[in-house]
Amino acid sequence: MTLDPQRVERFGDDAVALLGAEPSAQHPLALAVSGGPDSMAMLALAHAAFPGAIIAATVDHRLRPAAADEAAMVAAHCARLEVPHAILCPPNPVAGSSIQARAREARYALLLQWALDAGATALLTAHHIEDQAETFLMRAARSSGVAGLAGIRRSRAMKMPDGRSLRLIRPLLEWRRAELRAIAEQGPFAEDPTNRDPAHDRTRFRQLLDESPELDPVQIAATATYAAEAQQALEDVTDLLWNNRAMLSEGCVEIELGDLNRELRRRLARRAVGHVLARPFDGAAIEPLLDALEAGRGATQAGVMVSMKGAAARFRPAPPRRSH
Repeated sequence: MTLDPQRVERFGDDAVALLGAEPSAQHPLALAVSGGPDSMAMLALAHAAFPGAIIAATVDHRLRPAAADEAAMVAAHCARLEVPHAILCPPNPVAGSSIQARAREARYALLLQWALDAGATALLTAHHIEDQAETFLMRAARSSGVAGLAGIRRSRAMKMPDGRSLRLIRPLLEWRRAELRAIAEQGPFAEDPTNRDPAHDRTRFRQLLDESPELDPVQIAATATYAAEAQQALEDVTDLLWNNRAMLSEGCVEIELGDLNRELRRRLARRAVGHVLARPFDGAAIEPLLDALEAGRGATQAGVMVSMKGAAARFRPAPPRRSH
């Protein structure tokens, strides 16, 4: 396979910028490689940019008969490249409603465990500009706020239940799908038929982009970047307000919200509920609680009782329900 040296350099520079350091054999880059053209292009670029410092894994969800053959294809190609490769399978079959979301959760849990056990410095996925544009449109259609419209992040921390964490990075997020496919076509890759199945939301939005030249994926992805910057600014302001206003005592929180706009009240209320529950809380159904507080009434959210105490809202565990 002959790769354009400029593309290899671009990929390497983007990856190192996200990592802050060069990978090594002792702390390699862990690549999530499905066998599709995007991830196979990422494998080729990473192999050229960081020889001897990458590992790869393919997740077989056992949802399609062909998935095992695709994983074997990736394994064989990695063997030719002398890249260590693992095939990961969920311990239990992925089933139930929202099967794509459940499969994604299982996939990331397996990949994170594998990458951490291998001593990897980061986990890489092959998301690109068109993926970002599709995600933005899907979330906009569902009335997402700023956090949702921020789309796919270039870098974020992923945590395991045991407290270990690893960075998930997307060094191809500013690359076009066609550019990656041109690289993949120099070697083996597989087409996932679910990418053409209109039963899936993402497939329909992909088709919308393909059929609507006025919807420029580059411009839509840029809008997602601006939303991500706005999201970070709001997170910083929320941190500042929390540190200056929140009074914490015995599992309770008191915080004055009335003089803030609704978005900041929303973020602080979610954080207060999460503090009482001792876990992150990202519930979308918090609007009735905000309405109640604006009207000076109390409410209960996710097992947390909220009442007004002067100008401040007080969050505390709700008493257990009486049994009859």
